[in-house]
Amino acid sequence: MDIKNFSGKKTAVALGMFDGVHTGHRAVFDRTKSFEDICTEAAVFTFDTGSLERKHGRSYRYIIPNRVKLDMIRKSGIKNILCADFSELKEVRAEEFAGKILAEKMNASVVVCGPDFRFGKGAACGVEELRKFGRKYGFDVSIVSPVIRDGEVISSSGIRKLLLEGSIKKANKFLGYEYTITQSVSDGKHIGRTIDFPTVNQVFSEGQLIPAYGVYAASTVIDGKAYSAVTNIGVKPTVTDERIPLAETHIIGYSGDLYGRVVRVSLSEYLRSEKKFNSLGELKAQIARDTETVKSLGGI
Repeated sequence: MDIKNFSGKKTAVALGMFDGVHTGHRAVFDRTKSFEDICTEAAVFTFDTGSLERKHGRSYRYIIPNRVKLDMIRKSGIKNILCADFSELKEVRAEEFAGKILAEKMNASVVVCGPDFRFGKGAACGVEELRKFGRKYGFDVSIVSPVIRDGEVISSSGIRKLLLEGSIKKANKFLGYEYTITQSVSDGKHIGRTIDFPTVNQVFSEGQLIPAYGVYAASTVIDGKAYSAVTNIGVKPTVTDERIPLAETHIIGYSGDLYGRVVRVSLSEYLRSEKKFNSLGELKAQIARDTETVKSLGGI
């Protein structure tokens, strides 16, 4: 665990996985930053999302890659981040985490979390135990109430469900931003060019949740210019028998080589399910219709 960015000052520490950095998470960050007025620095303790395979006894698929998560946390205004590999701390008991990590390593004067925060080996303890350990080791505990939208609690698990259903508009509302695929562009079979619809291919990170297979209205920014796009998430059943899912995006009005570059593709609307066509001609005609649909939605 790298804590070289900590200055030795007292800290207010946001606790959580923060997968997705959604609206509820940003409420925790805002509360944490509010304590900076009393001579503390805002900080975050989190786990590398890629280091977990299971969470609370269930298989775990993260919403955004860890590097993207950390970048979003920094952009929220918190620079001091302790991001641990789960394997390093999974056997650490709750009191040791409170005393050795929060009080000693992070110099916490207050810790901030949601009401469902769990910690310690086997996620054995919750906020009441955290308060007890805080009294012992010299930090206060501030609990942030869940954020409610449309009568629903915003949560990472709820957002995962929406993404798996293809409910991208509602997922974006709960995230507080458009769900974005942030990956380098990989080389493909160049079939898109043969049907006049060149695409960029992006492979999802290992362990990442993959949204519902299908076609989405999307957008991207390349070299400062915004473009509308059509993104297919799935396995390209018309042109290959491979079963490795990826995002394949046709950027409307763009011509250029993006191989090896990290491109951010933001999804705004689910258009249709993925389909296997009988010929490349049928596929070409459908992509043309999808492109027109995106344009009609008021795309860039």
